[in-house]
Order: sequence, then structure tokens, then C-alpha cells
Amino acid sequence: MPPGLTAEEQELNRLLSQITLPVKQRAPTRYKKSKVIVISGPTAVGKTKHSLIIAKALGGEIISADSMQVYRGMDIGTAKVKEENQEGILHHLIDIRNLDEGFNVMDFYQEAAKAIRSILARDRVPIIVGGTGFYIHALLYGPPQGPPSVPELRKKLEEEIEQKGADALFERLKKIDPDYANTITGADRHKIIRALEIISLTDKKVSDFPKKTEEQQLYDFRCWFLYMPKEILYPHIEMRCDEMIAAGFIDEVRELEKQGFTKNKAAATAIGYRQCLEFLQSEGTPQNFEAFIASFKRASRRYAKRQFTWFRKEPLFRWLDVHQLSLERSTQTILQDYELSL
Repeated sequence: MPPGLTAEEQELNRLLSQITLPVKQRAPTRYKKSKVIVISGPTAVGKTKHSLIIAKALGGEIISADSMQVYRGMDIGTAKVKEENQEGILHHLIDIRNLDEGFNVMDFYQEAAKAIRSILARDRVPIIVGGTGFYIHALLYGPPQGPPSVPELRKKLEEEIEQKGADALFERLKKIDPDYANTITGADRHKIIRALEIISLTDKKVSDFPKKTEEQQLYDFRCWFLYMPKEILYPHIEMRCDEMIAAGFIDEVRELEKQGFTKNKAAATAIGYRQCLEFLQSEGTPQNFEAFIASFKRASRRYAKRQFTWFRKEPLFRWLDVHQLSLERSTQTILQDYELSL
């Protein structure tokens, strides 16, 4: 093994080295939908290492379902897999936008759908990997309902939510469309803004739009949510935060700031980046640094908690406790499901 690797990295390399040829696939019939593997889970749970093993075993290609990995330059803070660590496996939807370009759920749906078609056309296996639940939901059930976003109106609502807070806009939404408001939380700023935008543009309630159903699916999605108990996961998350900082995360954010990073609201408020920007705007004392570390870890833990909450509502996902199973066993579980469902 190369020197300097952790025990976990050595185990991943060992498993990857044992895989030489893609698993032989049966010829699909015209009566069966093409299969797409979806691997999600909270931050730091091990989605990347699972996806690399599965992609190599099946002859697959990976489509990122991370809302921030699309941006060039946001590398360390998004845990973007380095090209030299991709094992020759094609990765899609990574580094496809500059920081001055927008990217939303409709963009993701269109780009991911195009990537799936391309991968299947080459007789490869599409593997969706990421933890952005809103994006994955759109891919599973179709794009969001309602008209396209209007930048001017969206900007106005974003400014209002910054000034008045999410609670104030959520209360407004509850008065206008209580049925839809009951399906989200007051912390889901994106959905609150989008709902108020739809209402303003159409003069209709969001709950008036037709509901999406499973029958709308084009593919047979084999969905997995990797998890481990929070008392195990949270130390993993905090360790990853420390590793990101040691890898040069602060310098990354400092360089992005020079490039006008803060003009991209979504990117500048991403987990870790927002906290780091606040630190860079501080006096930079040891106390400021300690406060930054604490807020970075706290925000990351809270994000993981929200991911658990989101995916509990997703009926297609099967949950896999990767703390109880070895990496080899958990990947084999996903591979066997794929093979047996052919």
C-alpha cells in the first residue's frame, strides 16, 4: 500500500484492487425499466467509497447529487472526490458551473436525466450519489411543479427572508396555503421562497398543483440510504471538519472570496463556507478561530440531522446501517440487490 494512507483508505484500496471486471449483466427486456442505483445518506457516512466500489464492480458511472459540487473551486468544503481518486470511473455533474452561474433543482433534473440517458446508451450503470434530498426527490418523481423561477422576484424574496427571517415568511405561507405549509418545515428556506414565488407568479396555491406519483418514474430506481447511529456519525463529521481545515479549507474560501464568491448566495451560505466567511471577516483571533470550528461542526451536525429527517419521508429508500456492516458486506448488499432485480 502507498505510504501515508489511513487504515480506512487501505481497506478501500484493497477492495477496489480485488475488482477486475464488471459484473455480467443480463440483457434487459423491453418490458423492464432500466435500473439506476441511488446512494444517499448524511454527510461523512461513506457514500463516496461505497459508490466507487459499486461502480467498479458493475461498470458504472457516478452522477453527483450534491448541490455545491457543481461549482468549480468549491473542492475541499464539498468533499469533492479528486480526479486521481476516481479510479478511472467517470463522474458527472462535478465542476460544471462557474461561481457566477446559477444552479437549481430544475438544472439538476435536466443535467442528471441527460447523464442517465447517456450512460445507459453506452450500456453502463448510472449511480446517483449525494445527500441533497430535494434534488434526488426531483429526479425520482419528476421536476418541481409550477412556472420557471423569475430572478427578480426570487432575489426580492431572498432579501426579504434575510431581513425578516424564515419564520416570518413561513407564517405568511401558512396563511395563504396551509395544506402545503404542513408538508415542510419553517427551516426549509428554499421551499418557502419557492412556494411564495409560485403563488406570486400563478395566483394559485402550491397545493393546487397535481401531485406527482410513482407511476411517473422512467426508471427502476434502487435507492439506498447509508447511515450509522448519530453517536457514531457525529464524531466522524467533526473529524471530517478538522481534516478539511488541515487540507487548506480556509485558503480555499479566501481564494473564492477574491473571485466574487459572495455574490452567489447559495454557494456562500453552504455549510462550512458561510462559517468560514464569517471567520475571515473577523479579527482572526484564536477565540475567533475556535468559534469558527465550533460553528462549522455544529452546522454540519445539524445538516446531517436534517438529512435523516428528509429521507425518512422517502418511501423508495432502504436504510443500510454501515456501522454494523463491513464496507465489503454493505457494498455486496447493494450489488446483490441490483443483480437479483435484473
